[in-house]
Amino acid sequence: MSALATTVNVMHHAFRAGLADYRAIFTWKSWLAGWMVRVIAQVAFFALIGERLGDDQKTFYLLVGNSILIAAVVGVFSLNMTTAERWAGTLPLLVASPSSPVIVFSARGSYLAVDGALSALAALFVAGPMFGMDLPWPRVLAVVPLTAVVALASYCFGTFLAGIVFRFRSINGLVVLTTHVSLMAACGVNVPLSYYPEALEWLSRVLPVTNGLLAIRGVFDGADVATILGNAALEGAVAVGWMTVALATFNQLASRGRRDGSLDYGA
Repeated sequence: MSALATTVNVMHHAFRAGLADYRAIFTWKSWLAGWMVRVIAQVAFFALIGERLGDDQKTFYLLVGNSILIAAVVGVFSLNMTTAERWAGTLPLLVASPSSPVIVFSARGSYLAVDGALSALAALFVAGPMFGMDLPWPRVLAVVPLTAVVALASYCFGTFLAGIVFRFRSINGLVVLTTHVSLMAACGVNVPLSYYPEALEWLSRVLPVTNGLLAIRGVFDGADVATILGNAALEGAVAVGWMTVALATFNQLASRGRRDGSLDYGA
Protein backbone atom coordinates (compact mmCIF):
# COMPACT_ATOMS: atom_id res chain seq x y z
CA MET A 1 0.00 0.00 0.00
CA SER A 2 1.40 3.41 -0.95
CA ALA A 3 2.09 6.12 1.61
CA LEU A 4 -0.84 8.19 0.33
CA ALA A 5 -3.23 5.24 0.49
CA THR A 6 -2.05 4.46 4.02
CA THR A 7 -2.62 8.05 5.11
CA VAL A 8 -6.10 8.12 3.59
CA ASN A 9 -6.93 4.83 5.30
CA VAL A 10 -5.76 6.16 8.68
CA MET A 11 -7.80 9.35 8.22
CA HIS A 12 -10.87 7.33 7.24
CA HIS A 13 -10.74 5.17 10.36
CA ALA A 14 -9.89 8.16 12.58
CA PHE A 15 -12.92 10.06 11.24
CA ARG A 16 -15.19 7.07 11.86
CA ALA A 17 -13.87 6.79 15.43
CA GLY A 18 -14.55 10.48 16.02
CA LEU A 19 -18.03 10.19 14.56
CA ALA A 20 -18.74 7.24 16.84
CA ASP A 21 -17.68 9.35 19.82
CA TYR A 22 -20.04 12.13 18.71
CA ARG A 23 -22.95 9.72 18.31
CA ALA A 24 -22.33 8.58 21.87
CA ILE A 25 -22.71 12.19 23.04
CA PHE A 26 -25.70 13.28 20.94
CA THR A 27 -28.73 11.73 19.35
CA TRP A 28 -30.55 13.89 16.81
CA LYS A 29 -33.20 14.58 19.46
CA SER A 30 -30.72 15.72 22.11
CA TRP A 31 -28.82 17.74 19.48
CA LEU A 32 -31.99 19.62 18.52
CA ALA A 33 -33.62 19.90 21.96
CA GLY A 34 -30.39 20.45 23.89
CA TRP A 35 -27.53 21.83 21.86
CA MET A 36 -29.49 23.87 19.30
CA VAL A 37 -31.79 25.40 21.91
CA ARG A 38 -28.70 26.57 23.79
CA VAL A 39 -27.08 27.95 20.63
CA ILE A 40 -30.20 29.86 19.52
CA ALA A 41 -30.66 31.23 23.04
CA GLN A 42 -27.06 32.47 23.04
CA VAL A 43 -27.47 34.23 19.69
CA ALA A 44 -30.83 35.66 20.76
CA PHE A 45 -29.24 37.07 23.92
CA PHE A 46 -26.85 39.23 21.91
CA ALA A 47 -29.56 40.20 19.42
CA LEU A 48 -31.72 41.36 22.33
CA ILE A 49 -28.91 43.67 23.40
CA GLY A 50 -29.13 45.27 19.97
CA GLU A 51 -32.88 45.61 20.33
CA ARG A 52 -32.49 47.32 23.68
CA LEU A 53 -30.25 49.85 21.93
CA GLY A 54 -33.19 50.58 19.64
CA ASP A 55 -31.26 50.03 16.43
CA ASP A 56 -32.14 47.27 13.94
CA GLN A 57 -28.73 47.49 12.28
CA LYS A 58 -26.98 46.83 15.59
CA THR A 59 -29.36 43.96 16.27
CA PHE A 60 -28.61 42.32 12.94
CA TYR A 61 -24.88 43.00 13.31
CA LEU A 62 -24.79 41.22 16.67
CA LEU A 63 -27.03 38.42 15.43
CA VAL A 64 -24.91 37.60 12.38
CA GLY A 65 -21.62 37.91 14.26
CA ASN A 66 -22.59 35.66 17.14
CA SER A 67 -24.22 33.10 14.84
CA ILE A 68 -21.01 32.68 12.85
CA LEU A 69 -18.97 32.66 16.06
CA ILE A 70 -20.69 29.34 16.88
CA ALA A 71 -18.92 27.74 13.89
CA ALA A 72 -15.59 29.00 15.21
CA VAL A 73 -16.13 27.92 18.81
CA VAL A 74 -17.20 24.40 17.86
CA GLY A 75 -14.28 24.10 15.43
CA VAL A 76 -11.78 25.17 18.08
CA PHE A 77 -13.14 22.45 20.39
CA SER A 78 -10.74 20.17 18.50
CA LEU A 79 -8.04 21.23 20.93
CA ASN A 80 -9.82 19.13 23.57
CA MET A 81 -9.12 15.95 21.58
CA THR A 82 -5.67 15.42 23.08
CA THR A 83 -6.97 15.90 26.62
CA ALA A 84 -9.75 13.37 26.01
CA GLU A 85 -7.24 10.85 24.66
CA ARG A 86 -5.00 11.39 27.67
CA TRP A 87 -7.81 10.72 30.15
CA ALA A 88 -8.89 7.67 28.15
CA GLY A 89 -5.35 6.32 28.38
CA THR A 90 -4.92 6.06 24.60
CA LEU A 91 -2.67 9.07 24.03
CA PRO A 92 0.67 7.26 24.53
CA LEU A 93 -0.50 4.48 22.20
CA LEU A 94 -1.42 6.96 19.46
CA VAL A 95 1.94 8.70 19.73
CA ALA A 96 3.77 5.38 19.64
CA SER A 97 1.95 4.21 16.52
CA PRO A 98 3.59 4.47 13.06
CA SER A 99 1.11 7.10 11.87
CA SER A 100 1.66 10.79 12.46
CA PRO A 101 -0.33 12.01 15.50
CA VAL A 102 -1.43 15.18 13.71
CA ILE A 103 -3.01 13.13 10.90
CA VAL A 104 -4.95 11.06 13.41
CA PHE A 105 -6.15 14.00 15.48
CA SER A 106 -6.99 16.27 12.54
CA ALA A 107 -9.10 13.54 10.92
CA ARG A 108 -10.69 12.29 14.11
CA GLY A 109 -12.11 15.65 15.09
CA SER A 110 -13.03 16.88 11.61
CA TYR A 111 -16.71 16.22 12.31
CA LEU A 112 -16.52 19.31 14.54
CA ALA A 113 -16.11 21.54 11.49
CA VAL A 114 -19.30 20.06 10.03
CA ASP A 115 -21.14 20.37 13.33
CA GLY A 116 -19.94 23.96 13.76
CA ALA A 117 -21.11 25.01 10.30
CA LEU A 118 -24.52 23.35 10.71
CA SER A 119 -25.01 24.85 14.18
CA ALA A 120 -24.09 28.35 12.99
CA LEU A 121 -26.36 28.17 9.96
CA ALA A 122 -29.26 26.84 11.99
CA ALA A 123 -28.83 29.63 14.54
CA LEU A 124 -28.66 32.27 11.81
CA PHE A 125 -31.65 31.01 9.82
CA VAL A 126 -33.81 30.50 12.92
CA ALA A 127 -32.87 33.57 14.96
CA GLY A 128 -32.72 35.85 11.91
CA PRO A 129 -36.45 35.70 11.06
CA MET A 130 -37.28 35.81 14.78
CA PHE A 131 -35.78 39.30 14.92
CA GLY A 132 -37.08 40.41 11.54
CA MET A 133 -33.80 40.21 9.65
CA ASP A 134 -34.11 40.03 5.87
CA LEU A 135 -32.57 36.96 4.23
CA PRO A 136 -32.09 38.11 0.62
CA TRP A 137 -32.88 35.28 -1.78
CA PRO A 138 -30.96 33.78 -3.53
CA ARG A 139 -27.87 35.71 -2.28
CA VAL A 140 -28.30 34.19 1.17
CA LEU A 141 -27.34 30.78 -0.24
CA ALA A 142 -23.75 32.05 -0.47
CA VAL A 143 -23.69 32.13 3.34
CA VAL A 144 -23.66 28.31 3.43
CA PRO A 145 -20.22 27.71 1.81
CA LEU A 146 -18.79 30.82 3.49
CA THR A 147 -19.79 29.50 6.92
CA ALA A 148 -18.20 26.17 6.03
CA VAL A 149 -14.92 27.97 5.27
CA VAL A 150 -15.06 29.74 8.65
CA ALA A 151 -15.66 26.42 10.42
CA LEU A 152 -12.76 24.80 8.56
CA ALA A 153 -10.37 27.67 9.34
CA SER A 154 -11.35 27.53 13.00
CA TYR A 155 -10.83 23.77 13.06
CA CYS A 156 -7.35 24.17 11.59
CA PHE A 157 -6.57 26.79 14.24
CA GLY A 158 -7.86 24.45 16.92
CA THR A 159 -5.66 21.63 15.61
CA PHE A 160 -2.63 23.88 16.05
CA LEU A 161 -3.73 24.72 19.61
CA ALA A 162 -4.19 21.00 20.29
CA GLY A 163 -0.46 20.58 19.76
CA ILE A 164 0.22 23.24 22.40
CA VAL A 165 -2.15 21.58 24.85
CA PHE A 166 -0.56 18.25 23.91
CA ARG A 167 2.70 19.46 25.42
CA PHE A 168 1.44 21.70 28.21
CA ARG A 169 -1.68 19.95 29.48
CA SER A 170 -2.10 22.16 32.55
CA ILE A 171 -3.16 25.13 30.41
CA ASN A 172 -5.97 23.37 28.53
CA GLY A 173 -8.80 25.25 30.24
CA LEU A 174 -6.97 28.55 29.93
CA VAL A 175 -6.40 28.03 26.20
CA VAL A 176 -10.07 27.17 25.58
CA LEU A 177 -11.36 30.21 27.46
CA THR A 178 -8.77 32.62 26.05
CA THR A 179 -9.38 31.47 22.50
CA HIS A 180 -13.15 31.87 22.77
CA VAL A 181 -12.92 35.35 24.27
CA SER A 182 -10.19 36.44 21.85
CA LEU A 183 -12.16 35.41 18.77
CA MET A 184 -15.25 37.15 20.09
CA ALA A 185 -13.36 40.33 20.96
CA ALA A 186 -10.92 40.67 18.07
CA CYS A 187 -12.65 39.29 14.99
CA GLY A 188 -15.41 41.82 14.45
CA VAL A 189 -18.13 39.69 16.00
CA ASN A 190 -19.66 42.44 18.14
CA VAL A 191 -17.64 45.51 17.18
CA PRO A 192 -16.60 46.61 13.64
CA LEU A 193 -12.90 46.24 12.89
CA SER A 194 -12.68 49.98 12.21
CA TYR A 195 -13.05 50.59 15.96
CA TYR A 196 -9.82 48.74 16.69
CA PRO A 197 -6.25 50.10 16.63
CA GLU A 198 -4.64 49.39 13.27
CA ALA A 199 -2.21 46.83 14.73
CA LEU A 200 -5.04 44.82 16.29
CA GLU A 201 -7.03 45.01 13.07
CA TRP A 202 -4.12 43.51 11.14
CA LEU A 203 -3.66 40.82 13.80
CA SER A 204 -7.32 39.86 13.57
CA ARG A 205 -6.88 39.20 9.85
CA VAL A 206 -4.71 36.15 10.56
CA LEU A 207 -7.26 34.68 12.97
CA PRO A 208 -10.15 32.51 11.82
CA VAL A 209 -13.59 34.16 11.60
CA THR A 210 -12.51 37.73 10.69
CA ASN A 211 -12.30 37.46 6.91
CA GLY A 212 -15.08 34.92 6.55
CA LEU A 213 -17.40 37.02 8.69
CA LEU A 214 -16.65 40.06 6.53
CA ALA A 215 -17.60 38.01 3.46
CA ILE A 216 -20.86 36.90 5.09
CA ARG A 217 -21.72 40.44 6.17
CA GLY A 218 -21.03 41.45 2.57
CA VAL A 219 -23.69 39.01 1.37
CA PHE A 220 -26.31 40.62 3.61
CA ASP A 221 -25.13 44.18 2.85
CA GLY A 222 -25.20 43.69 -0.92
CA ALA A 223 -21.42 43.97 -1.45
CA ASP A 224 -20.00 43.19 -4.87
CA VAL A 225 -18.97 39.63 -5.67
CA ALA A 226 -15.26 40.49 -5.93
CA THR A 227 -15.19 41.81 -2.35
CA ILE A 228 -17.00 38.77 -1.01
CA LEU A 229 -14.75 36.32 -2.86
CA GLY A 230 -11.65 38.24 -1.77
CA ASN A 231 -12.53 37.94 1.91
CA ALA A 232 -13.48 34.28 1.39
CA ALA A 233 -10.10 33.62 -0.23
CA LEU A 234 -8.34 35.25 2.73
CA GLU A 235 -10.27 33.01 5.12
CA GLY A 236 -9.21 29.99 3.08
CA ALA A 237 -5.60 31.17 3.24
CA VAL A 238 -5.89 31.48 7.03
CA ALA A 239 -7.12 27.85 7.17
CA VAL A 240 -4.19 26.63 5.07
CA GLY A 241 -1.75 28.69 7.12
CA TRP A 242 -2.83 27.38 10.51
CA MET A 243 -2.95 23.77 9.30
CA THR A 244 0.56 24.19 7.89
CA VAL A 245 1.77 25.46 11.27
CA ALA A 246 0.01 22.53 12.98
CA LEU A 247 1.70 20.02 10.68
CA ALA A 248 5.08 21.64 11.32
CA THR A 249 4.81 21.72 15.13
CA PHE A 250 2.46 18.95 16.29
CA ASN A 251 4.79 16.00 15.79
CA GLN A 252 7.71 17.82 17.39
CA LEU A 253 5.66 18.61 20.49
CA ALA A 254 4.47 15.00 20.66
CA SER A 255 8.03 13.70 20.36
CA ARG A 256 9.20 15.90 23.22
CA GLY A 257 6.35 14.64 25.37
CA ARG A 258 7.30 11.07 24.57
CA ARG A 259 10.93 11.70 25.53
CA ASP A 260 10.19 13.36 28.88
CA GLY A 261 7.36 11.00 29.82
CA SER A 262 4.66 13.67 30.04
CA LEU A 263 2.18 11.60 28.00
CA ASP A 264 1.15 9.59 31.02
CA TYR A 265 -2.25 7.96 31.51
CA GLY A 266 -4.97 10.12 32.98
CA ALA A 267 -2.56 12.68 34.40
